[in-house]
Amino acid sequence: MHKLHFDTVLIANRGEIAARIIKTLRKLGLRSAIAYHEVDALTPAVSMADLAIPISGRTPVASYLDIAQIIAAARKANAGALHPGYGLLSESAEFAREVIKAGITFIGPAPEAIELMGDKIRARNFVQRNGFPVLPCAIEEDDPTTFVSRAQAVGFPLLVKPTGGGGGKGMRIVRDPNALEAAIEQARSEARCYFGNGRLYVERYLEIPRHIEVQVLGDAFGNLVHLFERECSVQRRFQKIIEETPSPALSPQLRTRICEAAVGIARAAQYQNAGTVEFILSEGDFYFLEMNTRLQVEHPVTEMVTGVDLIAEQVYAAAGRELALAQSDIASNGHAIELRLYAEAPERGYVPTTGKVLLLEYPDGVRIDSGIMRGQHITAAFDPMLAKIIVHAPSRIEAAMKAHRAVRELVLLGCETNASLLARILADEAFLGGQFHTGYLEENPHLATDNFATGLSAFLASAALLTRPVRASADAVPELHAAFGSWRN
Repeated sequence: MHKLHFDTVLIANRGEIAARIIKTLRKLGLRSAIAYHEVDALTPAVSMADLAIPISGRTPVASYLDIAQIIAAARKANAGALHPGYGLLSESAEFAREVIKAGITFIGPAPEAIELMGDKIRARNFVQRNGFPVLPCAIEEDDPTTFVSRAQAVGFPLLVKPTGGGGGKGMRIVRDPNALEAAIEQARSEARCYFGNGRLYVERYLEIPRHIEVQVLGDAFGNLVHLFERECSVQRRFQKIIEETPSPALSPQLRTRICEAAVGIARAAQYQNAGTVEFILSEGDFYFLEMNTRLQVEHPVTEMVTGVDLIAEQVYAAAGRELALAQSDIASNGHAIELRLYAEAPERGYVPTTGKVLLLEYPDGVRIDSGIMRGQHITAAFDPMLAKIIVHAPSRIEAAMKAHRAVRELVLLGCETNASLLARILADEAFLGGQFHTGYLEENPHLATDNFATGLSAFLASAALLTRPVRASADAVPELHAAFGSWRN
């Protein structure tokens, strides 16, 4: 294999994914540079990078979305390549073009592929034209004046969706025709806030679907392979919480069909680099959902069962190397589960939480992809994901048990997290039996309630009231009120 034509890579991202990329760059003998906002100065990624370049903006997020400033940082670092990670600018065709225009290798697909597959409407129409299944839908821009009536004609329940972005932002389920117009306006407002445009469409919503995605990898020579599927159905508000592979919902025959469909879609798009084709699965039928033209948050479970370093493959593909893997070389061994550790309070409607990390101890014997460290302040400026706990075992049940043990051993003081929720899911009979879907948490609201914490609080309050100083304080009458004498009514 020929030598890479760059020796320094700028990471245009932050948190756990930036730290994860740095680890692979080190393994490949490449220097890492990172552009960072001051709120991230004490994060692991900034301390790990060979070179850290400060950037600024009206808000922390705005600084990471400033294309000119990011490219200036890459030039300052003499970076020959740039990795966008996931989120932020990773699916911006404009950003990819500006990076390439600056003479820097973009570690991702071509801008044309990002443009085609990153726009959900264009992607949906493209996939349908190429003979792959999609759900019935209505697109607003086809005729805005009739959008509501065309949406109603699709049939309820409906899912209102922005054409760009991801992570469940701007999506609304509508079951009542009278609520459709309000849902459209709410979705439009949220889409403008997160993605800069309010373009929408609606599609038929399947009540008990599974969310299945397939990892694909392509090069500039027309080679395309899949690295099997990931099950992503445990979600809250369309945001994934637990991912695993293999999916307990797929038979060998269905697995072959869905993986081959993903490769077919990517091949039709002449896709290069790493990408993920997502599907909705219901009653044995699957439908194209979207394609993410970047690395996924949940890529570690694929790495655990295949032994393939996806970030290394991204670097090689961007450098113009031919894929070293044929489809027959790729096998799935054992079972892997990923848990997303969020700074949020599930029992209070999953509201984001903040605080200073006073103590942080991760469990041994599992993979941890972390974006935080002791002493760091967790703010509400970014997505609440703090770290990922990834386990691998010979079977699904063994993996679930290992994951449950790991999350119970996790210690993080100073900021509330969803760790207890993750433990309850992993011990739930429906999850262990593989009997869940994307509405699983909504159907089981008790999982979000930490009964132990509630009981512990009551116990501690009762115990405190039995102690002499606390009891005396509770019984004491303030001097001012005592001067009033006995109260009669």
